[in-house]
Amino acid sequence: MNLDVLNELGKRLYLTVEDVAQITGVKPESARVTCARYARRGVFIRIKNDFYVLAYKWNSYARNDYFRLAGHLQVPSYISFLSALAYYGLTTQVPGLFFESAALKRSRRFSVRDAAFSYYKLRKKYFFDFTREGGFFIARREKAFVDSVFLASFGKYSLDINAIDVSKLDRGRLRKIIRIYPARTQQMMGALCGI
Repeated sequence: MNLDVLNELGKRLYLTVEDVAQITGVKPESARVTCARYARRGVFIRIKNDFYVLAYKWNSYARNDYFRLAGHLQVPSYISFLSALAYYGLTTQVPGLFFESAALKRSRRFSVRDAAFSYYKLRKKYFFDFTREGGFFIARREKAFVDSVFLASFGKYSLDINAIDVSKLDRGRLRKIIRIYPARTQQMMGALCGI
């Protein structure tokens, strides 16, 4: 692969085997072999099957780049839980390179070098109230909190309520969102926020 091809690939947040095939003009089978070879050499970082990033770009990614990457690793999904709460400045916890998303298809985790991308499956009726910002989808602040409480109420998520500034949340909005959730989640929300 020549420097022009690497420069062209470097313009992308991530690479697929199809991208490499298209840019280099080779068949997908050959592109797959090329990607595997470059991953072994440390030029590419393999995130998942047929999904790579350029190694030299990985360390220069900002939080929003990782958020954008998270949105492409599992579709559909949106940033939520501690990641969204930290984004909005609602928690004293700093998640570092740990990115949490709500997803429709499956719960899953990708570990890549020093980063982790975790996806928690939500039923379709709970998959709402998110917005697009900076090229990624993210839960609104109250929904990120409700998502966290929902999973925590069933023992599927560790929520440190003492690290969250609930005074910055709109209680009316919380009441509106929480109505469709199970009684167990509503009870936990009531205990945490007096709603």
